[in-house]
Amino acid sequence: MMHTRRNFGKLILATIPPARAWATNSKFGGVQIGAITYSFRGMNDLDLIIQAMVKIGLGEVELMSTDAETAAGAPNPAPPQARGGGGAGRGTPPPPRRGPRPPMTDEQIAAARARNEELRKWRLEVSMDNFKGVRKRFRDAGIDIQLLCYNMTQAITDEEIDYGFQMAKALGARAISSTTQVSVSKRVAPFADKHKMMIGFHGHDATDDPNEFATPESFATALAYSKYHGINLDIGHFTAGNYDAVAYIKEHHARITNLHLKDRKRDHGANTPWGEGDTPIKEVLLLLKKEKYPIPANIEYEYGRQGMDAVAEVAKCLQYCKDALT
Repeated sequence: MMHTRRNFGKLILATIPPARAWATNSKFGGVQIGAITYSFRGMNDLDLIIQAMVKIGLGEVELMSTDAETAAGAPNPAPPQARGGGGAGRGTPPPPRRGPRPPMTDEQIAAARARNEELRKWRLEVSMDNFKGVRKRFRDAGIDIQLLCYNMTQAITDEEIDYGFQMAKALGARAISSTTQVSVSKRVAPFADKHKMMIGFHGHDATDDPNEFATPESFATALAYSKYHGINLDIGHFTAGNYDAVAYIKEHHARITNLHLKDRKRDHGANTPWGEGDTPIKEVLLLLKKEKYPIPANIEYEYGRQGMDAVAEVAKCLQYCKDALT
């Protein structure tokens, strides 16, 4: 049978799932730009977040586990200390903490697990099909779930660590990102090995606490625990800690699962609108473009003040990326 160019195109489209036939393209100069759903923390409905991403033109997402679990029927959100992409909760990020955080005591761990018992029980009983339904909602909107952000505290149980990898797979994520402690990453290692899935540890700027991910040394410690351990490099926090994000990416790009894009001042300074801080956002994006590093660069909107429109601000951030890359 002879195929015209038009018929051949129809045959190709017929082999692609419907969402993929018109998926939103937010790749510029070969660099994948997306957003973490934490950027839309004022929205408590997953469909509203999806609609916002479609409106902005974002085709890749780092999905907060709290958003996924709520949509999948979780009885209550995760405890405050386990939430947030760059901050600790769904609201305004807390001020930076200075000084080492003492390890949780056995009593504190027991209390945290007791507070979390209802959610923990749900996590261990829920069908992974619930998360396949969440995945479909993004696919139908033309948005690719590249990462699941699954934050963990020292109180997390081994069963819940394993559950996080199962959830990520059901959502179709390629990797996990996580705000946690270096000591917890050692417990995560056998589960990363078991599931053969990368997990990138999210850094902040608590450079005076060796158990927090902030310094190159803290990341190196975790990388030694498993070949599936990686780095979710937040270039804003890294800059606030007075490190060079461009040089670090050049050296460690093979172990970087994804970037968080934000602008901050050096010396543990504040979040700022993009272009007003010290973070080399443009230089980082151009490095990804030049070297063709396949690292998703996700917008994390965190400079917002009360009354600011998250959708409009994230759109500005996306335009900033487009202007840098095109």
